Amino acid sequence: MRIAISAETTCDMTEELLEKYDVKTIPFGVFIGDELHKDGDFTTEELFKIVDETGVLPKTNAVNIEEFTEYFEGLLKEYDAVVHICLSGGITSATKNAFMAAEQFENVYVVDSLSLSTGIALLCIYARTLADQGVDPKTIQEKVQARASAVQASFVIERLDYLYKGGRCSSLQLLGANLLKIRPRIVLKNGKMEMDKKYRGNMESVIQKYGENVFEDFHTPDKSYAFITYTTASEGMLEKARAACANAGIETVYETRAGGTIAAHCGAHTLGILYFNDGVSPV
Repeated sequence: MRIAISAETTCDMTEELLEKYDVKTIPFGVFIGDELHKDGDFTTEELFKIVDETGVLPKTNAVNIEEFTEYFEGLLKEYDAVVHICLSGGITSATKNAFMAAEQFENVYVVDSLSLSTGIALLCIYARTLADQGVDPKTIQEKVQARASAVQASFVIERLDYLYKGGRCSSLQLLGANLLKIRPRIVLKNGKMEMDKKYRGNMESVIQKYGENVFEDFHTPDKSYAFITYTTASEGMLEKARAACANAGIETVYETRAGGTIAAHCGAHTLGILYFNDGVSPV
């Protein structure tokens, strides 16, 4: 049985990883002014340049029911079933739209990732592993949904400007963070973003401390693979993140760049380490 593993472009997987794990994607929309583009039409640097020049934050546009329906129909011409893993329903209406579109088909199964970015990618890889073992699509959906709560998705933001422009923090929080050079850690809890730690200093030292903390706070990682995902980052920041993963015994580390949808909400010099926090779990 041929099973399509699918996600929105918010999974932030590289082209090489999409091909390796045979993951299909449907793009979110990104409004630049009044013009609607697809997530992926612009590089992260190009999006940041637009914001710097205009002062206006790009707005993301969720995939609607009609788009999902057409997308699923297209996949079912090539595959026998589809398992689609969505951006957290606590963040976007796209998740509800995907579930509603799936009701029109007998062989489309939707999962709420409760996560974002490569937190979704972790679940996509897990789903592909199950599919390759011959697990049926309904069981894949159930197993992936059950494991979604085990995804450790967190990241550190250099500045709160983008969260402020997106309405996700107050002007007082923005002012205080910028004056004190506070770099907050954002974590996904119950499918929603929360600030739970605050760091100070340059980003290389912050990432070193963040890397230590994340493996202390979420200390039962599945060591088979993890992601380092960033919007922009210095080589020093990446080295600190790699060292944290190495010290934790992670066997394979994938490095990816956050796409337009994620970057539009986080800004430059945002970096996260994402992994399953449920030990070495048998498939």
